[in-house]
Amino acid sequence: MSLSRKIDFAVVFKVVNANPNGDPLNGNRPRTIYEGNGEVSDVCIKRKIRNRLMEAGKPIFVQSDDSKNDKHPSLKSRADEILAGIKAPEEIAKKACETWFDVRAFGQLFAFKATGGKKAKGEDGGDDKGVSIGIRGPVSVQSAFSVSPVSLTSTQITKSVSSEGDGTKRGSDTMGMKHRVDRGIYTFYGSMNPQLAVKTGFSDDDAAAIKAVLPQLFENDASSARPEGSMEVLKVVWWEHNCASGQCSSAKVHRSLNVVDTDDLNALITFNELNVPVPEIIEGV
Repeated sequence: MSLSRKIDFAVVFKVVNANPNGDPLNGNRPRTIYEGNGEVSDVCIKRKIRNRLMEAGKPIFVQSDDSKNDKHPSLKSRADEILAGIKAPEEIAKKACETWFDVRAFGQLFAFKATGGKKAKGEDGGDDKGVSIGIRGPVSVQSAFSVSPVSLTSTQITKSVSSEGDGTKRGSDTMGMKHRVDRGIYTFYGSMNPQLAVKTGFSDDDAAAIKAVLPQLFENDASSARPEGSMEVLKVVWWEHNCASGQCSSAKVHRSLNVVDTDDLNALITFNELNVPVPEIIEGV
């Protein structure tokens, strides 16, 4: 049975001396908006959700190269193992949703070239065509933004070893830069849509699985840019509506939450007195 009720959620997290999401178009400096507030993209957040779900034993289609749990070198290879031989687009979408948790949650675009080359008119051999199938998922996640403008620090670093050569000369790669956010309180919002869940088979149990991993979003996520303990989920707010269409819009639900830039967890969040579902507050792990 698919998701029975609409769900909204919010996650409040803290960043201290870490680069939560580097911007490749800006020298990998932490993402910021024009007003100076920090930003973490929705793609980055969904990557972390996928990683935590994978650690929880859920089958994930979009796996990162550095934390795969199978032998497949590419998404096409992973898709071919399950979907090869299925011709009808509807059957491909159905099988993909049944197989992979993240496909039925976030959706996926399957767009792969034909393996045998495109067959010309009247020519034998080759596949008829490539695959281009879009699946729209019921779980949407917004980018995270800091409550206040963040202060960035850039540090020049020097390697103590040579990457190549005989070791007698230092190459041009011996100098580099690291960037970090000194401190910031960030918030992101998400929603689960029962109407779209019907199409992918996303269930109440699937929603519960995402709810379980949100408080531990940054566990096992340490790196040089994000040392252990530098990113922490403080609060998860979970709203369950009483029907599939929802008691009110997600915008109204999200607007009912006020987040304050403070280290006092008791004063971190408050709620406006709006006619929205009663929130459940979950502490970060």
